[in-house]
Amino acid sequence: MPDTALPQRIPVRVDLVNDAWGIWKSLKVMRTNLLQAIPEMTTRQPIVSGVTGKRWHMITDPATIREMLLDRLDQYPKSIVTKNLLKPAIGESLFIAEGAHWRWQRRTAAPVFSHRNVMNLAPIMSRAAERTTDRIAAAGPRAVNLLDEMVTATFDVIADVTFSSDESFDRDIVHRAIDDYISEAGKVSLFDVIGAPDWVPRPGRIMSGQGMRDMKTVADQAIDARAARGPDGVPDLLDLLLEGEDPKSGRKMTTAELRDNLLTFIVAGHETTALTLAWSMYLMAFDPEAQERARAEAQSVLQGRAATGADVARLPFIRQIIDEALRLYPPAGMVSRTAMADDTLCGTKIRKGDTCIIPIYALHRSHLLWDTPDAFRPERFADRKAIDRYAYLPFGDGPRICIGASFALQEAVIILATLLSRFKYTPVPGRDPEPVMILTLRPQGGVWLMAEPV
Repeated sequence: MPDTALPQRIPVRVDLVNDAWGIWKSLKVMRTNLLQAIPEMTTRQPIVSGVTGKRWHMITDPATIREMLLDRLDQYPKSIVTKNLLKPAIGESLFIAEGAHWRWQRRTAAPVFSHRNVMNLAPIMSRAAERTTDRIAAAGPRAVNLLDEMVTATFDVIADVTFSSDESFDRDIVHRAIDDYISEAGKVSLFDVIGAPDWVPRPGRIMSGQGMRDMKTVADQAIDARAARGPDGVPDLLDLLLEGEDPKSGRKMTTAELRDNLLTFIVAGHETTALTLAWSMYLMAFDPEAQERARAEAQSVLQGRAATGADVARLPFIRQIIDEALRLYPPAGMVSRTAMADDTLCGTKIRKGDTCIIPIYALHRSHLLWDTPDAFRPERFADRKAIDRYAYLPFGDGPRICIGASFALQEAVIILATLLSRFKYTPVPGRDPEPVMILTLRPQGGVWLMAEPV
């Protein structure tokens, strides 16, 4: 759709690159902020190609993206760079595995995230939302870093729904290892850029190795302890995975496979939902009118209590805010695939071994697909059917769409509605966050807001 709307105030964004860079400058930029390596042209044409050690193509054409993610999935597996970045933390889990090894894990894990199971876990999300409002109230009247609050809230949720109240699960070790890995070991190495094999040591990931080993040991011990004692009360994710089996082969996950997948759920479910909520809070302070409308909706539905799973369907505008936050600041700002055969995409020759990148940050801000793409307009999601499915990919799509998408959206609506119903949020002058992506798109500097009880 054409970019014809009137100018609006624009929330913080990344200035995309207009110049060609050599490998050394590209590496420096990518280690600081991957988004700054995206050419600005990707927001105005369907494909942009180049060479940085390896040939690459950035694709923002929805029909072509559909081919890559749905029609020819096996021809475009996840890239070596992606696997090199994530394998030390989550092994050959659902997120990284390919082919038959991925398919049986997906079949085993899919029932875990059924609507019924996700709804059964909603009370944990409501309690985390309540604890967050208590912390914000206790901190006042001063500025609060909502990024830190959202990280705490979502880690509480994912730890509770993964390992319930197991005393054998040391949350601090796991939390610290995840933070260290994301902030240091996930930085792009020159070896990743030039496509070196994963047995070549990456210095940052060597430094984080002990934290990863500690995290895996803690998870293994908790899994073995749970398998010995069995479930207690409402089944959590570990209970459900322990009971799960591949409906085709009857295969069940080993302790190592359970651990890698649970750590995948912890890393993805905690980090990405925290960022979605933090960016949503920033946007609420940025746009007071939208905040007032959202607060009125939340207060009308909640009547002073924390939101529940049953409330989610009754909070459409708050869901639109979350959708728009995911458009402007997708936690996974880009995904990459490796071409397994010669091909043609958008009229461009693709060679076997080329890296094909979907720059989701640019796709979501394409002038060919969105009106005023850099503006915050949650109402654009009032009619989801009007949006091309492959123009909006916060959770990916196709067979490898994020398995926990419904879980994440339910959690985000519950927490955001509860927070908006209790406080009015205003920005702290001079403390706007900066969108920076290493592994995920974080608000660097935090989301500092004043929170006034209402």
